[in-house]
Amino acid sequence: MVIKTSPKKSRIEKSSQEAMMHTLDWAYEQILNGLPGQKNIHILVGDYLSKYTPDVAIKHLVNFQTTKAATSGFLTGFGGLITMPVTIPANITTVILFQMRMIAAIALIRGYDLGSDQIQTFVYATLAGTSVTDIIKRSGIAIGNKMALGVVQRIPGATLTKINQAIGFRLVAKFGTTASITLVKLVPIAGALVGGAFDTVTTRTIAKLATHTFSETGIDIGNGTILNKAKLETALNSPQN
Repeated sequence: MVIKTSPKKSRIEKSSQEAMMHTLDWAYEQILNGLPGQKNIHILVGDYLSKYTPDVAIKHLVNFQTTKAATSGFLTGFGGLITMPVTIPANITTVILFQMRMIAAIALIRGYDLGSDQIQTFVYATLAGTSVTDIIKRSGIAIGNKMALGVVQRIPGATLTKINQAIGFRLVAKFGTTASITLVKLVPIAGALVGGAFDTVTTRTIAKLATHTFSETGIDIGNGTILNKAKLETALNSPQN
C-alpha cells in the first residue's frame, strides 16, 4: 500500500525546512561577523592558538564549551538574540548558535577558510550530526563521479544548495516535529530553555564529529573519503570550470 503525503503536510515540511535554512544562514553570518557579548571567532581561535598547539587548543575549547552548555547563564549570553529570526524558537536558535560556533572554531583552528561556501556546508552537515556523503546518499543528490571517487574539485553552487536544503530538513527532524517550529511568530517552549538536545553528551558528540570531519590533513566527507586539505584549497581558489 502506498502512503501518500497530503499537500498540506508537504507545504508545512517545506516551510519548516526553509525556516531552518534561513536560521542556519543567519547564525553562520553572526558567527563570522561576531556576536554581541561574545568574542569574534577569529579572536577566540587566536587566543587559544596563542597558548596551545591546535590539538590541545581544540581539547580546551571543547571542555570549556561543554561546561558552558550545561549552564543556563550561557543561554542568555548572546546579546544579539534580540535580532534572531522569528521563525525558529529561541531555545533551538541558541542551540544552533552555540554548536555551530564551536564547530566553526574547530574548523578554523585546523586551518579551514570559513568564508568558503563548501566549508560552510560541511559545518552545517556536522551540526546535523552527519557527513556530507550521508546527506547525498539519503537525499539522492547527484554530485558527479569525480567527487564520488574522492578527486577534489569544487562542488557546483546548485549542488551545494541542494545539500544545504537536505541538511535543513535533517535538522528539522533533529530538533523535533514541524509543530515545534513556529513559522509566524516566536513561541517559547515550556520547560528548560534547551532540554536534552543541549546536554553534555550531545555537545561532546558534535565536537567529536567536528574534530573528525575537519582533520589536519583534510575534510572527511564520510564513506572513507578524505578531501586533501592542500588540494581542496587549490580547488577553492581556482576559477570555476
